[in-house]
Amino acid sequence: MNQISPMAYVDPEAKIGDNNIIGPFCYIDKNTVIGNGNKLYNSVTIHTGARIGDNNEIFPGASISTKPQDLKFKGEETTCEIGNNNSIRENVTISRGTASKGKTVVGSNNLLMENMHVGHDCVLGNGLIIGNSTKFAGEVVVDDNAIVSATVLCHQFCRIGGYVMIQGGSRFSLDIPPYIIAGKEPTKYCGLNLVGLRRRGFSNETIDIIHDAYRIIYANGILKEGVKEARAKYPDVKEVEYICSFIENSKRGIVR
Repeated sequence: MNQISPMAYVDPEAKIGDNNIIGPFCYIDKNTVIGNGNKLYNSVTIHTGARIGDNNEIFPGASISTKPQDLKFKGEETTCEIGNNNSIRENVTISRGTASKGKTVVGSNNLLMENMHVGHDCVLGNGLIIGNSTKFAGEVVVDDNAIVSATVLCHQFCRIGGYVMIQGGSRFSLDIPPYIIAGKEPTKYCGLNLVGLRRRGFSNETIDIIHDAYRIIYANGILKEGVKEARAKYPDVKEVEYICSFIENSKRGIVR
């Protein structure tokens, strides 16, 4: 049974599952779907196109599936898809998609801290921690288990690799490859995210291989040749293949 405050507005066309708590002054628009066991504190706005899974906690002032901040958007029907078990803190804004991709996606088990923004057509993975006031422009991709500190500015179309740690206050327009620490000004490679990798259960042997792969790649003047050499040395190591394929598929280039 849902607990819906009499001071909340829920459009008759909204589809709401079971065991949800919807606090006072929440606004839930038409063409929205909310699963089971979610808790919306007071003053949460769920706009048209929202598709929210189960057991999410959404804090006051959050605005989900907002109209894209893109002048090319002409009112096409798009969505904002939120997975399960996310903590979406105060004043977080997440835009829905545009005709480019049709949807914005946020996975599961993420912590999106206060006042951060997810732009249109972004694809965020699982197990992320995104710090206060960090801003992702449109069509950013963030792989699983990344940690992005506070007040980070990420240019549109960038990709952030898995298991990274990005220093607070960073701003960048290049891709951040997996497993590393990125920081300083301008944002650059600052070594491996050793603490994060160990916390996630990576063995010392695997960490040493990742480190050596980056040594090979960055020591070579031409990234393409460095990738070829690293892949040849570690042909059966999935972590090295992830790094190599990430670099090969990068459209904006990677930090160095």
